[in-house]
Amino acid sequence: MPLARRIAYNVVFNSVAKIISTVLALLSIGFITRYLGKEGFGDYATVLAFFALFSALADLGLAPLLAREISREDAPEANIVGNVVALRLTSSFIVFAGALCAIPFFPYSEGLRTGIIVASAAFLFASSSGVLNGIFQKRLAMFKIAAVELIGKFLQLGIIILAVSLDWGFSAIIGSLLAYMVWNAISVFTLSRLAVPFRLSFDMRFWKEFLRESLPVGIISIVSFAYFKMDTILLSILRGSADVGIYNAAYKIIENLTFFPAMIAGLVLPLFSRYIFHDPRKFRLVADKTFKVFVAFAAPLSIGGFFLASHLAFLIGGTEFGDSAEPLRFLIFALAAIFFGNFFNAILIAGNQQKKLLFVLLGVAAFNITANLLLIPTLSFMGAAYTSLVTEITVAIATAILTARILHYHPSFEGVPGILFSALGMGVVLFLFKSAPFPALLLGGIVSYLTLLSLTGALTKEELALLFAKSDHSKESVPLSENL
Repeated sequence: MPLARRIAYNVVFNSVAKIISTVLALLSIGFITRYLGKEGFGDYATVLAFFALFSALADLGLAPLLAREISREDAPEANIVGNVVALRLTSSFIVFAGALCAIPFFPYSEGLRTGIIVASAAFLFASSSGVLNGIFQKRLAMFKIAAVELIGKFLQLGIIILAVSLDWGFSAIIGSLLAYMVWNAISVFTLSRLAVPFRLSFDMRFWKEFLRESLPVGIISIVSFAYFKMDTILLSILRGSADVGIYNAAYKIIENLTFFPAMIAGLVLPLFSRYIFHDPRKFRLVADKTFKVFVAFAAPLSIGGFFLASHLAFLIGGTEFGDSAEPLRFLIFALAAIFFGNFFNAILIAGNQQKKLLFVLLGVAAFNITANLLLIPTLSFMGAAYTSLVTEITVAIATAILTARILHYHPSFEGVPGILFSALGMGVVLFLFKSAPFPALLLGGIVSYLTLLSLTGALTKEELALLFAKSDHSKESVPLSENL
């Protein structure tokens, strides 16, 4: 299948699956917030923050480096995958053991501590499956991962509905996360073995050489956690579960929308890796179109989210979570910055610049933690929201500068003014009809944005579907590998 068509298929399938998964996740959050209330949902968010902490500690940068290395010409794929999976399992068990020893010393209730232990078990399964995504990225077959995750989301939602209906309590809600991760791990491992018949390998020499490259990326994961999730843990310690609940009702909306940049960055990372040094012209083509699509997603999401914040907060948590609208108005613009942080991070990793990226993110993480420690005691969740916004903007700007200086890549802004004009026009529509019901506002915003995009010609259908302009390059077949 031609490269452009394969990318289009993955983008469309992943987008549809991820949209459905996002709806299911938001439905789950709606059930949980109404069942547990602000304090209970705060405990739930704290458990998820520790889940993210465990994942960051065990990451070691293995997943993106696996995708990069097996995308190289004539890479010994089975050997690389077998060693990397074994290495990831080893690091995961070390983190799991450390978590079991440390959890009793945190100033939390017994129920919250139990929830964190269950989350640490769920992390083991998530860790073992997540590292295998590179196999599917290389083959442009991420639609299979999206399908597995979608089924898992249905499973998790079903357990949550049962837990709420039968009043099974907080532990059952956390148990739904464990069930979801077990399903994902078994399914992804099975599909991976069908694609690459690997066996676990414990080649210490390979591990040493691979870790030398991957550890900077792994440290980046820990640093990213510091400015992406540490605010929740600090809120839980400095202010309490109710404030964590209000903040995370808003933050969960942002988290569930970050699949757009993560998904597209994951799809194009192998292409960046293949072309960045050997075919700079094609690399620039892929990068420019990806940047343009990122703008087309980020602009309407941020502007629309700003005007619809009150409606979204009510949908997520009901009247009890009305205060979540205010932090959401700031966090939604942090989401826009996250798009471009993902974009430039992918280019820097493809260009073997993860070590330089690390120094930038270390400085940003230090700022984030310091600002949260200063602002949370007095401003609570709003202090965390302000800090998140400034942090994500700083990451996007700093990585853009790093990309320009080291790899000499500057994204093309062709069509960007038209996209921004279309998004602002949508914002005007939402403002003028702000008293309309939420479904009408949402539909009106989407229709106005797409209409203005069409009128301005800022983004063609081919660009949105294929991430490529209609040129000879977009039509040529570039087989990366055999299909799964």
